[in-house]
Amino acid sequence: MTFLAYYLYGHVNELGGLAKPRDLFVAALGGKDSNEPKAFRPIHDLAGKNIPQIEADLRRWFPPTDPLTDFSAFFRQVARITKERNLVLTPITVVVVSDGIPDVPGVKAGAPDSFKTIDLGALEFLSRNVTVRLIYASPKVGELWRTRIPRQRVRLWAVEREVMMGWRAQMKPKADPASQDRLWKWVRDTVDYRVHARAL
Repeated sequence: MTFLAYYLYGHVNELGGLAKPRDLFVAALGGKDSNEPKAFRPIHDLAGKNIPQIEADLRRWFPPTDPLTDFSAFFRQVARITKERNLVLTPITVVVVSDGIPDVPGVKAGAPDSFKTIDLGALEFLSRNVTVRLIYASPKVGELWRTRIPRQRVRLWAVEREVMMGWRAQMKPKADPASQDRLWKWVRDTVDYRVHARAL
């Protein structure tokens, strides 16, 4: 949550060369049941807030109590919001902060076949440029996302948990966010890396 607060603050305030999104929404992946609708909080809920305030909001909005992770339902909601907001012609980036393991009834958590149930179909033709960024998953799970989830146009970028843990080392002690040049460069090069389209 702390990294996500920095990440959102950096983008909203265009720090260190990070692009300010035209529209930004923050929502939970989990829920009490599969296909549970999620509230997509708009960029306006973050505007004018500092990093500790954003982190406090994230922790209040998304307590770690949801027992199910339904990636497919989440991606369908992303597609719905995109169409309702008339964002279909803009580049779309979906940042997924998760261990990346889907919850599939009757299937052992993390089993390779469980990843085939993740459906990116709703995102495939939303835009010419759709990127899903999975951060904080293990290397094994990242590889399963790359190899087991069917996709054609959707670009996928996974940053493993061990790599993500290095963001704090980029911080200058006692420096204000605008002066954290090393951190923002690390974000650009590591998380926001420009992914090339797959050859079809």
